[in-house]
Amino acid sequence: MGNTSSMLTQYDIEEVQQHCKDAFTQQEIVSLYQRFCQLDRNNCGFIPSDEFLSIPEFAVNPLSQSLLRMLDGLNFKEFVAFLSAFSPRATLHHKIEFIFKVYDTDCNGKVSFHDVLRALRDLTGPFMSEKQREKL
Repeated sequence: MGNTSSMLTQYDIEEVQQHCKDAFTQQEIVSLYQRFCQLDRNNCGFIPSDEFLSIPEFAVNPLSQSLLRMLDGLNFKEFVAFLSAFSPRATLHHKIEFIFKVYDTDCNGKVSFHDVLRALRDLTGPFMSEKQREKL
């Protein structure tokens, strides 16, 4: 898959659509590809995490650091698979798996006490002390 929407073939679209389990229509995939190309400023075929921070809505998200761990270095197919959890056509199971991955910050397959504390730090910032977080 190239860096312009004209280089996205019908085969590519169908492959991506199948990979994301039909969470997006073919037209939506083309639109996502155009956005991907805008974010891929270096034309290297993947988006480094700092490019995501250039999106204002992403940069202010309190969970952006956890999301960046999942996003760094995604190619287009992986980018669409990541975004598929936000699609209204995604299954509940897919959405739950995605949320679990956001909170499993050490990627050990468990959401530990440490993972929950990290999420609380991200969500509460300076408005809650470490002791209050631990008690919570």
